[in-house]
Amino acid sequence: TPSREDGSIDLSIVRSASESIGEALLEAGKESYHVVVVKSTVVPGTTDEVVAPLVMGEDGVDGRNIGIAMNPEFLREGKAVYDFMNPDKIVVGGDQRATSIVARLYEKIPREVTFTNTRTAEMIKYANNSFLATKISFANEIGNICKKLGIDVYEVMSAVGKDFRISEHFLNAGAGFGGSCFPKDVKALIGRSKELGYDPLLLNAVIKVNEEQPMRMIELLTNRIGDVRNRRIAVLGLSFKNDTDDIREARSIPVIQELLARGATVAAYDPLAAENMRKLFPEVEYSQNAEGALKDADACLIMTEWDEFGTLDHEFDAMKSIIVIDGRRMVSLDRGVYDGICW
Repeated sequence: TPSREDGSIDLSIVRSASESIGEALLEAGKESYHVVVVKSTVVPGTTDEVVAPLVMGEDGVDGRNIGIAMNPEFLREGKAVYDFMNPDKIVVGGDQRATSIVARLYEKIPREVTFTNTRTAEMIKYANNSFLATKISFANEIGNICKKLGIDVYEVMSAVGKDFRISEHFLNAGAGFGGSCFPKDVKALIGRSKELGYDPLLLNAVIKVNEEQPMRMIELLTNRIGDVRNRRIAVLGLSFKNDTDDIREARSIPVIQELLARGATVAAYDPLAAENMRKLFPEVEYSQNAEGALKDADACLIMTEWDEFGTLDHEFDAMKSIIVIDGRRMVSLDRGVYDGICW
């Protein structure tokens, strides 16, 4: 579900789809029972208060023949098929008749189904993503402190993650989270909370920490080379994470914006996302490989955890000066200057 500039969700697509489904059911004159399932991430109350009335329509689809259910998805981009077949949880919200039909779709998947109402199912998805985003921002906050203390945050969080109450996942400190889900969902929950008269302090902090991390990359860079005006800066990694060309909310975007605003020349490389980023920043020089972006660069920023970046070595020799600011703990250098964002 897309979001508006203020962070609230844009339900125009959900509304349109709901109306279309209602019209199709009415035109078909179906008298048998049908279940309409909401998969989109929508704030609590949307399924009952927006989707259901639009499906029923003003012309009166017989509500007795329509069931409405909420079945949030918990899929990672790039691993959706695997995650669908091997879910950690299956959540279905709605009345007993509708949810029992939806649950049958998962009969061959060995995972217990959690049955609840639609509002709770909607909230489970937001709570799930907001907690994962919180873990990332927490790891980054601890990482920022560890860097000041000269402590390896990865060693710290590795030990912390061994606690079964916490788990090791989403504790890698770095340049922050992006993508189509975490930023949007946390902001949507913040927006809805404020509409209800509550200011969610923790969620606000999660977003603030995430927005500050890219600027810390710039700070580390300028600490090493000073003014970036007329300097050539290589940016390795443009997508919000590896194995995708998705640049939505990618942490590379504010970094590139800031570099260009300060008068730097930016040379970038990403295995998949260069063409998408070119639409945002046509003035950036896009290379076919990492070495091309690194050639004659005054410094390098690593923004995405692509596996190939972990094997870079002689490619750095093409730089004017080997200065690497790593936002994803990808590089091990035995020469030049290396600085990790949180380590």
